[in-house]
Amino acid sequence: MKNRLIILSDLWGAEDASWVSLYVDMLSSYFKITFYSSCELAEMPNEDLSEEERHSFFLNGGVEKAVKNLIELENGQLTVLAFSIGGTIAWKACLKGLDVKKLYAISSTRLRYETEKPKAEAILYFGEEDNYKPNDNWLKNMKVSHNIIPQKTHEMYKEEEFAIKLCLQIKSSL
Repeated sequence: MKNRLIILSDLWGAEDASWVSLYVDMLSSYFKITFYSSCELAEMPNEDLSEEERHSFFLNGGVEKAVKNLIELENGQLTVLAFSIGGTIAWKACLKGLDVKKLYAISSTRLRYETEKPKAEAILYFGEEDNYKPNDNWLKNMKVSHNIIPQKTHEMYKEEEFAIKLCLQIKSSL
């Protein structure tokens, strides 16, 4: 039986998420995959919002609502592949009891505000040129596995080259 993998979107949810198929295509023969729109988990009432409005929505109760809904939807052990705000949702869900074996969080820059590490094995990826990535002190204090990808920005996860390398790492860890 295949291991379970859930994929949590960035703050754009299912909108403009064609890049997610890169990951699904490469990992579906190894995992039973479920995709979640972070916007739907957070019950965003109107997805026709600007980037700034989306950030505000998530920071003003949206993350907490998404965490609650994710925990209600999922049971049993799983692996999580989460992008941007999805990584923050997954991290907080782990802290509240979601049974995650491995959490791959890509460009989840809001983690820099977290002070508690989940029990799950967390593997973080940040673009070197992402101005909001956690600083070295946070990474050292959290004692979490992390990768800083040279010359990459926040949305590096939408690039095929990055997706291929990440999926190979995920497969090799099975």
